[in-house]
Amino acid sequence: MARPRKPLLSRDRIVTAALALIDTEGLAALSTRRLAAELGVSGPSLYNHFATKEAILDAVADTVIDQVDLSMFRGGRDWRQALLDWGRSYRAALTAHPNIVPFLATGPGLRPAGLRMADAVFGGMVEAGWPPAQATRIGALMRYFVTGSALGSFAGGFVGDADAYDPADYPHLGQAHLLARHRERVDEGAFETGLRALLDGLALQYADGSAGGGGTGTEGAHDTGAGPVGTGAGGSGRARSDGPRGAGAGGSGRTDGGG
Repeated sequence: MARPRKPLLSRDRIVTAALALIDTEGLAALSTRRLAAELGVSGPSLYNHFATKEAILDAVADTVIDQVDLSMFRGGRDWRQALLDWGRSYRAALTAHPNIVPFLATGPGLRPAGLRMADAVFGGMVEAGWPPAQATRIGALMRYFVTGSALGSFAGGFVGDADAYDPADYPHLGQAHLLARHRERVDEGAFETGLRALLDGLALQYADGSAGGGGTGTEGAHDTGAGPVGTGAGGSGRARSDGPRGAGAGGSGRTDGGG
């Protein structure tokens, strides 16, 4: 009787196995030798598909970022709602694979999915009326916020033992032992509060006329409309004097449906 054939090795199989290994054991567990063993192949066979371990990591990172919805930046949607929806989708993709987040925090480099996301956000903000320099900053600050929120759980950092928080030492942490039990609700609520506060602050910049970075004239090359570094964007949109669509005259109206 013929022996069953092993599935053919492919880039997709390698990336899927690498992500599964990172998910279960962390970034440090990934090596070409370990990955080859998981796939039941010899180590050198991986190099027929990827030149280095770093190239495998780049492909894994792209797989995660490909899960982020970018459709909200098409069709002239309200900028605030677009950022709200994108931020939620971005965080969901990262929290589904928290062990890869430290690698993703290093930036998109030349990874196609990361660059597509940067391009979509920048293009969406410029199309909505934000100055190119500010559109770059918005993409950066959203990335800082979302990536930071996915790096670890605030609530999960507390232990469930009430005796660990002696009121003589920590008079205001009497309920801290309950946080881990409600980890998902606490972390999700904190993210939503922070995201809405961030977007409210951006909207207020239109109300006080500081959308272009305060108008100091010291913002550097980005204020020339050059677009974000490394994206090749050319500042295709010009800032509107009355702010982006959907901001409202006062910048304080909610456009997210309250959800």
